[in-house]
Amino acid sequence: MPSVMGLLEEREAAARVRAQELRADMERMTVELADAEAVLERRVIARVELAEALAAGGEQAQASDAGVREAPAVSGKAPAPVVGSVVPRWHEAARADALSVDYRRIVELVESGAGGGEGFSAKQLTAGLGLELVPGKIEGVRCKARRLAERGWLAASPSGRFTRRLPTGPARPGAHKRVGRDGG
Repeated sequence: MPSVMGLLEEREAAARVRAQELRADMERMTVELADAEAVLERRVIARVELAEALAAGGEQAQASDAGVREAPAVSGKAPAPVVGSVVPRWHEAARADALSVDYRRIVELVESGAGGGEGFSAKQLTAGLGLELVPGKIEGVRCKARRLAERGWLAASPSGRFTRRLPTGPARPGAHKRVGRDGG
Protein backbone atom coordinates (compact mmCIF):
# COMPACT_ATOMS: atom_id res chain seq x y z
CA MET A 1 0.00 0.00 0.00
CA PRO A 2 1.47 3.37 -1.04
CA SER A 3 2.11 5.96 1.63
CA VAL A 4 0.12 9.16 1.82
CA MET A 5 3.34 11.20 1.70
CA GLY A 6 4.42 9.37 -1.47
CA LEU A 7 1.08 10.08 -3.16
CA LEU A 8 1.32 13.77 -2.26
CA GLU A 9 4.87 13.96 -3.63
CA GLU A 10 3.75 12.39 -6.93
CA ARG A 11 0.88 14.88 -7.25
CA GLU A 12 3.22 17.77 -6.41
CA ALA A 13 5.71 16.63 -9.06
CA ALA A 14 2.92 16.37 -11.64
CA ALA A 15 1.69 19.88 -10.75
CA ARG A 16 5.26 21.24 -11.03
CA VAL A 17 5.67 19.69 -14.51
CA ARG A 18 2.31 21.12 -15.61
CA ALA A 19 3.26 24.59 -14.33
CA GLN A 20 6.56 24.45 -16.25
CA GLU A 21 4.73 23.40 -19.42
CA LEU A 22 2.29 26.29 -19.04
CA ARG A 23 5.15 28.76 -18.47
CA ALA A 24 6.84 27.54 -21.66
CA ASP A 25 3.54 27.85 -23.54
CA MET A 26 3.06 31.36 -22.17
CA GLU A 27 6.55 32.44 -23.28
CA ARG A 28 5.98 30.96 -26.74
CA MET A 29 2.61 32.67 -27.02
CA THR A 30 4.08 36.00 -25.87
CA VAL A 31 6.64 35.80 -28.67
CA GLU A 32 3.94 34.84 -31.16
CA LEU A 33 1.78 37.72 -29.95
CA ALA A 34 4.65 40.19 -30.42
CA ASP A 35 5.20 38.84 -33.95
CA ALA A 36 1.49 39.07 -34.73
CA GLU A 37 1.32 42.64 -33.40
CA ALA A 38 4.33 43.59 -35.54
CA VAL A 39 2.65 42.11 -38.63
CA LEU A 40 -0.58 43.93 -37.78
CA GLU A 41 1.26 47.22 -37.34
CA ARG A 42 3.05 46.80 -40.69
CA ARG A 43 -0.26 46.04 -42.42
CA VAL A 44 -1.97 49.05 -40.86
CA ILE A 45 0.89 51.24 -42.02
CA ALA A 46 0.77 49.71 -45.51
CA ARG A 47 -2.98 50.36 -45.74
CA VAL A 48 -2.59 53.95 -44.57
CA GLU A 49 0.31 54.54 -46.96
CA LEU A 50 -1.70 53.08 -49.85
CA ALA A 51 -4.71 55.21 -48.98
CA GLU A 52 -2.51 58.33 -48.90
CA ALA A 53 -0.85 57.41 -52.20
CA LEU A 54 -4.21 56.77 -53.86
CA ALA A 55 -5.59 60.02 -52.47
CA ALA A 56 -2.54 61.93 -53.71
CA GLY A 57 -2.88 60.26 -57.10
CA GLY A 58 -6.54 61.27 -57.30
CA GLU A 59 -5.73 64.86 -56.38
CA GLN A 60 -3.01 65.02 -59.05
CA ALA A 61 -5.36 63.57 -61.66
CA GLN A 62 -8.05 66.13 -60.81
CA ALA A 63 -5.54 68.97 -60.95
CA SER A 64 -4.17 67.83 -64.33
CA ASP A 65 -7.72 67.47 -65.69
CA ALA A 66 -8.41 71.06 -64.75
CA GLY A 67 -5.13 72.13 -66.31
CA VAL A 68 -4.29 74.23 -63.27
CA ARG A 69 -2.55 73.19 -60.09
CA GLU A 70 -3.97 74.91 -57.09
CA ALA A 71 -2.10 75.30 -53.84
CA PRO A 72 -3.52 73.10 -51.12
CA ALA A 73 -5.82 74.92 -48.75
CA VAL A 74 -4.16 75.75 -45.47
CA SER A 75 -6.35 75.78 -42.42
CA GLY A 76 -5.41 77.30 -39.11
CA LYS A 77 -5.41 73.95 -37.35
CA ALA A 78 -4.16 70.56 -38.53
CA PRO A 79 -6.58 67.66 -38.23
CA ALA A 80 -6.18 65.63 -35.05
CA PRO A 81 -4.08 62.51 -35.61
CA VAL A 82 -5.76 59.17 -35.13
CA VAL A 83 -4.42 55.96 -33.65
CA GLY A 84 -2.66 53.97 -36.36
CA SER A 85 -1.87 57.09 -38.37
CA VAL A 86 1.46 57.50 -40.10
CA VAL A 87 4.17 59.35 -38.20
CA PRO A 88 4.97 62.54 -40.14
CA ARG A 89 8.57 63.59 -40.70
CA TRP A 90 9.86 66.15 -38.22
CA HIS A 91 10.45 69.70 -39.50
CA GLU A 92 11.19 73.03 -37.83
CA ALA A 93 7.52 73.96 -37.37
CA ALA A 94 6.48 70.46 -36.26
CA ARG A 95 4.90 70.05 -32.85
CA ALA A 96 4.18 66.89 -30.91
CA ASP A 97 0.46 67.63 -31.41
CA ALA A 98 0.87 66.28 -34.95
CA LEU A 99 1.50 62.81 -33.51
CA SER A 100 -1.06 60.30 -32.32
CA VAL A 101 -1.34 59.90 -28.55
CA ASP A 102 0.99 56.88 -28.24
CA TYR A 103 3.79 58.51 -30.21
CA ARG A 104 3.30 61.88 -28.49
CA ARG A 105 3.66 60.25 -25.06
CA ILE A 106 6.96 58.62 -26.11
CA VAL A 107 8.35 61.93 -27.42
CA GLU A 108 7.26 63.78 -24.29
CA LEU A 109 8.82 61.13 -22.04
CA VAL A 110 12.16 61.28 -23.87
CA GLU A 111 12.15 65.08 -23.94
CA SER A 112 11.44 65.19 -20.20
CA GLY A 113 15.02 64.04 -19.71
CA ALA A 114 14.08 61.55 -16.99
CA GLY A 115 16.36 58.95 -18.58
CA GLY A 116 19.50 60.94 -17.82
CA GLY A 117 22.14 61.76 -20.38
CA GLU A 118 22.30 58.28 -21.82
CA GLY A 119 18.68 58.17 -22.99
CA PHE A 120 16.00 55.54 -22.62
CA SER A 121 15.96 51.86 -23.47
CA ALA A 122 12.72 50.41 -24.83
CA LYS A 123 12.13 48.75 -21.46
CA GLN A 124 12.53 52.07 -19.63
CA LEU A 125 10.16 53.76 -22.08
CA THR A 126 7.60 50.99 -21.56
CA ALA A 127 7.84 51.40 -17.78
CA GLY A 128 7.67 55.20 -18.09
CA LEU A 129 4.48 54.88 -20.11
CA GLY A 130 2.97 52.76 -17.36
CA LEU A 131 2.69 49.64 -19.51
CA GLU A 132 3.21 46.07 -18.38
CA LEU A 133 6.84 44.95 -18.83
CA VAL A 134 6.21 41.99 -21.11
CA PRO A 135 8.08 41.33 -24.37
CA GLY A 136 5.09 42.20 -26.55
CA LYS A 137 4.64 45.65 -24.99
CA ILE A 138 8.38 46.38 -24.93
CA GLU A 139 8.76 45.45 -28.61
CA GLY A 140 5.73 47.57 -29.52
CA VAL A 141 7.23 50.60 -27.77
CA ARG A 142 10.65 49.88 -29.35
CA CYS A 143 9.00 49.78 -32.79
CA LYS A 144 7.26 53.12 -32.19
CA ALA A 145 10.40 54.77 -30.81
CA ARG A 146 12.42 53.47 -33.77
CA ARG A 147 9.82 54.90 -36.16
CA LEU A 148 10.00 58.25 -34.36
CA ALA A 149 13.80 58.18 -34.74
CA GLU A 150 13.53 57.32 -38.45
CA ARG A 151 11.23 60.32 -38.95
CA GLY A 152 13.50 62.70 -37.01
CA TRP A 153 11.47 63.14 -33.81
CA LEU A 154 14.03 61.28 -31.65
CA ALA A 155 17.63 60.16 -31.96
CA ALA A 156 18.55 56.48 -31.65
CA SER A 157 21.99 55.39 -30.48
CA PRO A 158 23.71 52.26 -31.82
CA SER A 159 23.19 50.69 -28.39
CA GLY A 160 19.41 50.94 -28.88
CA ARG A 161 18.76 53.87 -26.55
CA PHE A 162 16.54 56.78 -27.52
CA THR A 163 17.38 60.42 -26.80
CA ARG A 164 16.18 63.87 -27.79
CA ARG A 165 16.41 64.83 -31.43
CA LEU A 166 19.79 66.23 -32.37
CA PRO A 167 19.89 69.96 -33.17
CA THR A 168 19.73 70.70 -36.89
CA GLY A 169 21.51 74.06 -36.93
CA PRO A 170 25.22 74.54 -37.65
CA ALA A 171 27.38 73.25 -34.81
CA ARG A 172 29.92 76.08 -35.00
CA PRO A 173 30.39 79.36 -36.86
CA GLY A 174 31.53 78.76 -40.39
CA ALA A 175 30.28 75.15 -40.43
CA HIS A 176 28.09 75.96 -43.43
CA LYS A 177 31.01 77.17 -45.61
CA ARG A 178 31.97 75.04 -48.58
CA VAL A 179 35.32 73.37 -48.48
CA GLY A 180 37.05 71.93 -51.49
CA ARG A 181 38.16 72.92 -54.96
CA ASP A 182 35.50 75.57 -55.51
CA GLY A 183 34.84 76.63 -51.91
CA GLY A 184 38.30 77.24 -50.60
